[in-house]
Amino acid sequence: MSAKIYSPAKTAMQSGKANTGSWVLEYDPTVPRRIDPLMGYTTSRDMTSQIRLTFATLEEAIAYAEKNRIAFRVEEPKPLKRRQISYSDNFRYDRRIPWTH
Repeated sequence: MSAKIYSPAKTAMQSGKANTGSWVLEYDPTVPRRIDPLMGYTTSRDMTSQIRLTFATLEEAIAYAEKNRIAFRVEEPKPLKRRQISYSDNFRYDRRIPWTH
């Protein structure tokens, strides 16, 4: 049984970075998913796919995995690429890409 430890990114519905500093431990699937023939849903008989443990720090998640003898891999979060733009730049007369409407 192996697990993945990662820090979840913000969702598309979030504008800020709240609730993004936590770390999550999820077990890797041991049984492949299959399609239910009647409804067409994807199902799995793997109960560990429902377990999602949340930790405040990466060290806590690693300590938990080592204490319970769980093989794990850590996926580091990608650095954010933020470009600083100003709202007034939308209305500049020397824009590179002119407005089309």
